[in-house]
Amino acid sequence: MTVSNRLNHFQTGIFADLTQKRNQLRAQGRETIDLFVGTPDFPTPEHIVRAVSEAASDPANFKYSLLDRPDLLQAVVSYYARRYGVSITPDEVCSVNGSQDGIGHLGLALCNPGDVVLLPDPGYPVFEAGAFLGGAEVYYYQLLAKNAFLPDMTAIPEEVLRRVKYMVVSYPSNPCGAAAPRSMYESLIGYARKYGFWLVNDNAYSDIIFDGREGFSFLSIPGAKEVGVEFFSLSKSFNTTGARISFCIGSQTVVNALKVIRSQYDFGMFTPIQMGAIAALTGPQESISAQRAEYQRRRDALCGGFRAAGWNVPDSQGTMFVWAPIPPQFSNSMAFWNALVDHTGILCTPGPAFGPAGEGYVRFALVRPAEQLAAAARLIGSSGLLEHGSDRA
Repeated sequence: MTVSNRLNHFQTGIFADLTQKRNQLRAQGRETIDLFVGTPDFPTPEHIVRAVSEAASDPANFKYSLLDRPDLLQAVVSYYARRYGVSITPDEVCSVNGSQDGIGHLGLALCNPGDVVLLPDPGYPVFEAGAFLGGAEVYYYQLLAKNAFLPDMTAIPEEVLRRVKYMVVSYPSNPCGAAAPRSMYESLIGYARKYGFWLVNDNAYSDIIFDGREGFSFLSIPGAKEVGVEFFSLSKSFNTTGARISFCIGSQTVVNALKVIRSQYDFGMFTPIQMGAIAALTGPQESISAQRAEYQRRRDALCGGFRAAGWNVPDSQGTMFVWAPIPPQFSNSMAFWNALVDHTGILCTPGPAFGPAGEGYVRFALVRPAEQLAAAARLIGSSGLLEHGSDRA
């Protein structure tokens, strides 16, 4: 008896591997500073916790939910109008159990054999998993520093563009920490219209954007709803990562296709979670701006600390991550990662975990207070790594 051959395509997730590495170090008595997983360390707002708790105290809410509550859909509609200036209707919204779940199943809803999916490199691993499960071929567009980590559509061959079923875009970018201008989306909408493919925008970090930049919705760009959808997540803005609250919003064609797929494997978002989502979308929003300011303070502490120590790491423009080019005396990301762990106990994520174009980088998560991040930067500076290095693969 055997299992599916498709499982051979997947490996243990990088974050599970890094967690195991951390546990091994701790078992050896080593102290570690964990900056590899983007799990917010801020508290979930009390009004959201209260809404979930109160709903969970009603036994009737433990039945199948099956559909999104009308008041939940209306909360999303109202939030998009208020926050982004975007007009949507309830039938243009579908809840998903986290953007990872939604994007991971999107290929099943949209793709046929022979279709191509355009994915960012570096990019979040589930983008590739969703395309693979849908039977599509993947074509990676590289995000390079020389292009401000924005896609260069002119580098994609014409014959590839004519076979594309959908393109995934994600800004502010995880892992690159880059923000995108509206003009980029305007250009991509033009390509989508010309070649007849869908745009899929992963909008997880529009509330964590720095230096006065605008955190906007892709759907606020004229023509966006005709060619695409956006995955909107409450995880990072409201610190509800474990609750898995996200929505696919936009083109009714894509939203309805995802609803059909979801109806085959899911019975709807747990009602207490839906109530928590309503509370988040309709309740006080002050914590979001305060949290954004704190994330910027953390970014300044870490990136500024690196530069003060002699490591030229540019400021992240958004997200809860810093994308750091490895010091020049190291030949590759894993060599630097190993030396960093050995000398300091600091755990970050090697850039190639996000794709081949991530080689030469590591990603740090801003999941510690600013003072601790500044101390981590000083520890790296005093370790000798930046002066001499220790190049071991």
